Amino acid sequence: MKIIFRTPYLALAWTIVIQVLLCLPGSALPDEGSFIPNIDKIVHTVLFGGFVAFWCLYADRKNYTIKKEAAIFFAIYLLACINGIGLEYVQKYYIPNRSFDQGDIIVDIISASISYGLCNVYLLAEPSSLKA
Repeated sequence: MKIIFRTPYLALAWTIVIQVLLCLPGSALPDEGSFIPNIDKIVHTVLFGGFVAFWCLYADRKNYTIKKEAAIFFAIYLLACINGIGLEYVQKYYIPNRSFDQGDIIVDIISASISYGLCNVYLLAEPSSLKA
């Protein structure tokens, strides 16, 4: 697992997937209720929780001090929240057949928060002998 996160490729690919999926025109998406109820919220949970987790796992492999790593984790969390909010406004104003959904913003922030918390607990809790 450490080898996967040694480079930023997975985190970068995940970031690109988020941008592409959330900028697709509404006509390219299935009807929300016809497939799985609230699938949109599930997708947002996976996308933004994964964004924080993948970037934090990558940052964790860089051998920063715990203080610097904690600051980087927080910056990643803030970027996820800003991205989630910003993409809702992009959907509202620029993407055909897409609309603004405050619920999506809430889910984005909650999933990013949970992922951020888990990364802090599990990645920053490593023995201090491993991190100078």
